[in-house]
Amino acid sequence: MANINGFQSYFQFKQIDWPTMWEATGETVWLTAVSVLLVAILGFLLGLVLYQTNGKTDFMSRLLNGIIALFVNVFRSVPFIILIVLLIPMTKELMGTMIGPKAAIPALIVSAAPFYARLVELAFREVDSGVIEATRALGASKWQIIWQVLLPESMPALVSGLTVTAISLLGYTAMAGVIGAGGLGNLAYTEGFQANQNTITLVATIIILIIVFICQKAGDIIIAKIDHR
Repeated sequence: MANINGFQSYFQFKQIDWPTMWEATGETVWLTAVSVLLVAILGFLLGLVLYQTNGKTDFMSRLLNGIIALFVNVFRSVPFIILIVLLIPMTKELMGTMIGPKAAIPALIVSAAPFYARLVELAFREVDSGVIEATRALGASKWQIIWQVLLPESMPALVSGLTVTAISLLGYTAMAGVIGAGGLGNLAYTEGFQANQNTITLVATIIILIIVFICQKAGDIIIAKIDHR
């Protein structure tokens, strides 16, 4: 079939191999879901440590805060497309391959976890210090304060931050697809852009947008249910 140029090139739906499109959609959803889960865990832990060590004067707390803050600031600032290329040797060592959906996971985690860690730290800082001090005065331990005060009070902000992070990760998966990580990004680039089949690129973009809207709506619903302020 001859390629059609101009506006009409976006509406040649006979170009689309739908089973391949749905397979790429599944890869994108899987990659995003796994990355969000791992980023949520690592980002939460990093953010918690940053919060707990902030302002402390003892050497170990200052050292730990400095190391984690440096990691967060550095990797939060590196453009994702550069980061994924930079981490190719490590990815190949860890995952056994540098192509396919799972090959993008290390770069996705390293890029998004520092971003979410800062959001976690900010969410904890927004908790009313008076509530924390009152709980501490009642004899609560550090872990009791974390689980019974910090987490419940900051949960809406944590979920909101994770929603933003998930949407960012979805965009990162599309960029990772350009260098062989599979999913809709890879399909849009190889079968759409390189083959000059604009309909494939358009449909892949629309599916990504739908997934973004679903993520945002799910986040809004969860926040509405847990935010009792």
